[in-house]
Amino acid sequence: MRRWPTLPLNKPRAFAAKLTSRSIGYALLAAFALLLTFAPTAFNFVRLALFDQYQNFSPRESRSQSVVIVAIDEEALAALGQWPWPRNYLAMLIDTIAAAQPAAIGLDLILPEADRTSPGAVAESRPDLSLEVRNILASTRSNDHQLANSLAQTPIVLGAAGFKFKTSTTRDGLRTTPVELQGDMPQLNAYPYVLVSLPEFQAAAKGQGLLSGDPEKGIVRRAAMLANLNNTLTPGLTLEMLRIAHNIPHIRVYANQHGVNSVQIGAQQIPLQGNGEAWVHYSRFSEQRFISALSLLKGEISAEQIKGKMVLIGLTGLGLQDFISTPLGDLRHGVEIHAQLLESIEDGHFLTRPWWMPWLELGVLTAVGLLLIYLISNMHQINLATERRRQERQPGIAPKSAALIALLLFVSLFGSGLVLFVKSGLLFDAASLFIALFCIFASLLASVFIETGRQRNNAEKALQNQRLEAAQLAGELDAARRIQLGTLPVAALAFPGETRFEIAAVLESARQVGGDLYDFFMIDEQRLFFVIGDVAGKGLPASLFMVVTKALTKNGALRGGKNIGEIITLANLEMARENPQMLFVTAIAGILNVESGALELVNAGHDAPWLIASDHTISRINGAGGPPLCMLEDFDYPTQHLQLNTGDSLLLLTDGVTEAMNADAEQYGMGRVNEILQTSDPHPAALITALRDDVRRFVGMTEASDDLTLLALRLKNI
Repeated sequence: MRRWPTLPLNKPRAFAAKLTSRSIGYALLAAFALLLTFAPTAFNFVRLALFDQYQNFSPRESRSQSVVIVAIDEEALAALGQWPWPRNYLAMLIDTIAAAQPAAIGLDLILPEADRTSPGAVAESRPDLSLEVRNILASTRSNDHQLANSLAQTPIVLGAAGFKFKTSTTRDGLRTTPVELQGDMPQLNAYPYVLVSLPEFQAAAKGQGLLSGDPEKGIVRRAAMLANLNNTLTPGLTLEMLRIAHNIPHIRVYANQHGVNSVQIGAQQIPLQGNGEAWVHYSRFSEQRFISALSLLKGEISAEQIKGKMVLIGLTGLGLQDFISTPLGDLRHGVEIHAQLLESIEDGHFLTRPWWMPWLELGVLTAVGLLLIYLISNMHQINLATERRRQERQPGIAPKSAALIALLLFVSLFGSGLVLFVKSGLLFDAASLFIALFCIFASLLASVFIETGRQRNNAEKALQNQRLEAAQLAGELDAARRIQLGTLPVAALAFPGETRFEIAAVLESARQVGGDLYDFFMIDEQRLFFVIGDVAGKGLPASLFMVVTKALTKNGALRGGKNIGEIITLANLEMARENPQMLFVTAIAGILNVESGALELVNAGHDAPWLIASDHTISRINGAGGPPLCMLEDFDYPTQHLQLNTGDSLLLLTDGVTEAMNADAEQYGMGRVNEILQTSDPHPAALITALRDDVRRFVGMTEASDDLTLLALRLKNI
């Protein structure tokens, strides 16, 4: 049966987590994109608050100072009486301004009714007067007539107010200079009715403009520069004043499918919003812009302060309630809206939010949102790496990365918006984008952290299971060590009362279990069998092979083999038949006749043993031998015959002694073994103790690199 490849268990989970976080990100990104496209007013509060902060950070600097406001203030009202004044007072004020030769005068007032203080009106309201007096009053020129004459002699623009509903004083038309339209009729603020001044004032004035402007959340940020008055394109007071001031015969409007693009007055091109409004970029409040009407009438004002400038006449008295709130957080007089716009245009400084700006913002939202989804949906991998570093007591990077992304998002969006505002006067809505992107960022991050927490819990459970398994394995290895060491003979117990020879051995594993071996036992009353070996390897596989080697050699010896060569040859044959791990063993085995001193030896690829003669002469027993066991299956191992005398000793060891290393990676070596043999007691137990202790001193705290085994044998009496 064909077996299909499978993924590790954690990979489908990681893929599902990534898919889930990305799905959340895509859904939120699509929702915010639709909201910004089809319901942009949902973010109006934060958008307008941000635009206000732009103005607070960088208010407009007034350079041209081309506008003066003549204020009907508290002092003027106290001196000339409450508002409305008799029209002859207003005529006198306008005549005084006109004498200083202003470029244009804007009347931020509407005079829809006849003056009730005119002589004729007084005559009608005072029947108690004599007929002669009433006739004289009735024949006297009215205050409205005086004002109309003054208006006719000055470059003045009257204000009018658009209305959505009809009243007793509203009309359905306004006499204005025709506006040239280049393009289709745009969608503007539409008014079916208008509140205007008296017909004789309209006939006398050089122009008329709308004063309409609606505050947003109590703050005036924009003003209508163009409006639709009964399907007639009508300019605002600001545009009409500019036309009169520059002596331009008409205003030209450029429109396209997105609405109004700009307005041209002479050589001046003024960008507008699609609905004909203009954003007002406020400067700091300045008293120098204001002139008291009373001071002007008293002749206290120099004509140079007015000459060639655009003059606005407005009400500033506290009781008249003509106040507005500005983005700068202060209260201003309503007439100052027109002053701010006029100065901005004269200085060539405009605030605009072009038709393409929302599309740019949508593009930024989409691009940055996709980037965030890509980065954050993969952050669970970073978090897992961080958790691993935490477990290793190394500093992680995932929390820092998340904070850095949020900081870069904030700085880049709001920094870009501020730069566009200061350098180009463009209103970029960084606040709405930040809210949308931060919501996407936070939701993605939350989902990733939840998934990371789940994976961390799984990892901790897996770690606990590993520790449990390790503990179980350690217990099993400890049991295996006890079993392994339990199979080794103990010299002090093996031959009680023996006087013909002495023997001692020690085995120290580099791990809990090892691959070294030794064994000794009496084949019969005269012959002592001994063996020492080193399995190529460490740990559990080597220990198992060591047990097999020990068992097979002992079995061969006890079966009564002819000599040691035959015993080792048969053991090699049995071991080589079933050796799937391809292990091999270096070994030295021998049979000593403890009564005659005759010694048979076989060396299977092991270090040559040491012979310490009774006269303390030290030599190595080099002679015929063969390869390590299990290297060649059918090899016949030759036997080496020696004769030991009373007091002669043999020392056999594994390379765990000669290749033991200290902290400087220096090996113990054969030379140090020779030094110990020359200076130590030749009795087996003392010899082994001296050599083992010297190796320990040499190695120090360095971890053992291999198993260590020593076997010493001494012939006492022949």
